[in-house]
Formats: sequence, C-alpha cells, structure tokens
Amino acid sequence: MIRIIRFIDRISTFVGQAFAWLIVILTVHVCWEVAARYLWNQPSAWAFDMQMMYYGILFMMAGAYTLAKNGHVRGDILYGFLPPRVQATLDLILYIVFFFPGVIALVWAGWYYAGYSIAIREHSSLMANGPPIYPFKAFIPIAGAVLLVQGVAEVLRCVLCLQRGAWPSRAEDVEEVDVDKLKKMVHVKDEDIAKLDRYVTSGEPRA
Repeated sequence: MIRIIRFIDRISTFVGQAFAWLIVILTVHVCWEVAARYLWNQPSAWAFDMQMMYYGILFMMAGAYTLAKNGHVRGDILYGFLPPRVQATLDLILYIVFFFPGVIALVWAGWYYAGYSIAIREHSSLMANGPPIYPFKAFIPIAGAVLLVQGVAEVLRCVLCLQRGAWPSRAEDVEEVDVDKLKKMVHVKDEDIAKLDRYVTSGEPRA
C-alpha cells in the first residue's frame, strides 16, 4: 500500500513541479508586456487573457501537488490536538462525503465544457479578436483527474494510519520555514540573538 501512495505522490509532485515553470513564463510575459507598452508603445491585445490563462492552469495543475504535500489551507486548531486515528477517521469521512463527489463532478463537468469549447474552437469574448481559450479549458478535466488520483493516495494514508496509529511520512520537498525551524537550521539560540541585539543597538563590545 505504501508503494502505491509513494507512486501517486511522485506523479503529483512531477506534475506540480513541471507546471510551476509557468510562474517563470508568466513573469517573463508580464515584463515583456510592460516593456512593449511603455517603451515601444506596442501593447499586446492578448496580454491580459493569456496571463489569466497561465495563472489558471498553474492553479489547477498544482492542486494535486499541494494535496500530496499536505499544503492546502485547513482549520486545524482542534484537529491538531486529536490522536492520529481520530484524525484519520475524520479525514476518511470528509474525503468520501465531500472530496470525491466534488472532484468527480469537476472532472465530469470539465470534460463537457472542454469538449464543447474544443468543438467550437472557443475564443475569448472580451475583444473582437480574442485569444483561443479551448486549450485552457482542456486542462480542467486533466487537473481534476490528477487530483482524484491523489485523493486515492490520501485515503490509503488514512487507512494506514488507522492500522498503525501513526501517519505515514510524506516525501520531503520545498516548504515554508518558520522561525523555530530556521534557528535549528543555522544553529542559533535565543541567547545569541539577544547578545547580538544588545551589540547592535548599544554598541556593547562582543564577549
């Protein structure tokens, strides 16, 4: 079971990291558009629509990656104090009752909207000659399918936690570093910070 979880996690991680390069493309596009508008007075009519599509694709395709890293926003004020088995039970119920029906609906509706958009070669209606948006809509069912597969891995995690009484570990990746973790990483104590603060503010010689 753990091998299946790891395999699905690797797929979600690969997809998320691959589409993260859209951030670079989006940044370059914005910089180019600013230069074209203010330096050469030749703005692109498609700029706004394309930037929104870049961001939308990135947002959708990063969903499974974020779920694999347990990075989605959640209210865990009380949840964090519960025993692992109780947490797993709650998660399992929520996945079955809310997650899977919602994501399946997303895939189903996304497949319909994407198919219709591709069939009519849909373009943006914000302008007379807007950019094509059917490639963007084609990512809706794809993102939903990847998220659905990652949901299976999360359910398997809940089952393992119910069996073992502890959550299986997740693959390490880039994560936010809080102050306490940062102190441990650089081997700094609160006393060292206090001494440095006195030295900087009052000019007290270092011991």
